[in-house]
Amino acid sequence: MSEYNQEYLHTLFDYKDGNLISKIDRARGKIKKGDIVGSVTTSGYKRVTIDYKEYPLHRIVFFMHYGYVPEIIDHINGNPLDNKIENLRDATLQTNQYNRKKGINNKSGCKNVSWHKKNQVWQIHIRSNKKVKCWYVKDFELAEFIAEEARNLYHGSFANHV
Repeated sequence: MSEYNQEYLHTLFDYKDGNLISKIDRARGKIKKGDIVGSVTTSGYKRVTIDYKEYPLHRIVFFMHYGYVPEIIDHINGNPLDNKIENLRDATLQTNQYNRKKGINNKSGCKNVSWHKKNQVWQIHIRSNKKVKCWYVKDFELAEFIAEEARNLYHGSFANHV
């Protein structure tokens, strides 16, 4: 995206509620002035074509508002189709991982909590700054509470409890 500046993008698009609206007729008349631009990729993100090259729409929105594009842009609510500027934030690879949702293989129903079969206790497992913190408790509700408090403490504003 270094080949573009904010001014150029603002000549192409208006921003409204997470969408980009074309200011000009584009794509040989397929996109008219006033149309919402962007299509959804197989990975679940929207993309937009500028000068015959595709870009993730959230990166265009971020650049139009802040004038730079960070290496990682985090969707705060975890929805890659929600490109409202208030849902986008600069992140690192690590902090972006903190905001992940509970894994599909999670059997306990609580993020960062698993059953430790050998010791017959609940294990709370939190990663932060490339270090792992572990706690063991017998009560599941206590494990849920500790996991949530640990995420708040170690992951801060990137903590995701779902």
